[in-house]
Amino acid sequence: MRRDIVTSVIGIVVLTVLLGLVYPLVITGVSQVAFPGNANGQKVYVNGKLVGSKIIGQSFKTVVLEKNGKPKEEEKEVVTEADPKYFQSRPSATEGGAYNAAASTFSNRGPNDKATEEADAENIKEYLELNKPYDPGLATAKIPVDAVSTSGSNLDPEISPANARIQAHRIAAKRQLSVSVVDGLVSKYTDARGLGFSGEPGVNVLELNLALDRLTGGTA
Repeated sequence: MRRDIVTSVIGIVVLTVLLGLVYPLVITGVSQVAFPGNANGQKVYVNGKLVGSKIIGQSFKTVVLEKNGKPKEEEKEVVTEADPKYFQSRPSATEGGAYNAAASTFSNRGPNDKATEEADAENIKEYLELNKPYDPGLATAKIPVDAVSTSGSNLDPEISPANARIQAHRIAAKRQLSVSVVDGLVSKYTDARGLGFSGEPGVNVLELNLALDRLTGGTA
């Protein structure tokens, strides 16, 4: 029995050292050498300041202020509105606020769920109010699905090229640029399908907005 106990203790110690220390350190070392960008979250810096991650979506909205200058709140949440100078990310409904990277999750609600229908209707309304003044031909039937529904993670860093090109009309007007120039940036920051066949092309919103700021002298 003593021999079994000693063997068990040795096994626990050896496995703890190998799998709890050696293996993680080796994997960390390999990842830092082979693909440091991915291993560190593909962080994006501007003038030495961290502004986001290429692979984690974020909000490009501003806080709505009351007449007294304080943030407006509804149901104990700060009210925000889309900043028209920036491309807007895909809708996000993470707990604690949109694009809360510490609360990545998905909803189990089906497409016929009342809450889903209400959220979709509100997203459609906001999208039309934001973009239709700059694209008069825009109608509900032309709105891409990624402008209405959330992603599985609620942290999607990309939008569809169709979504971006609709928003390009607003961006061009607000930034005093031609639509062709904005479309050119959209094309530049559009990622192709993975390995040429997996998934759909996507436009990285953070990189696109940073490019706009560099072009027009704005700030993200």
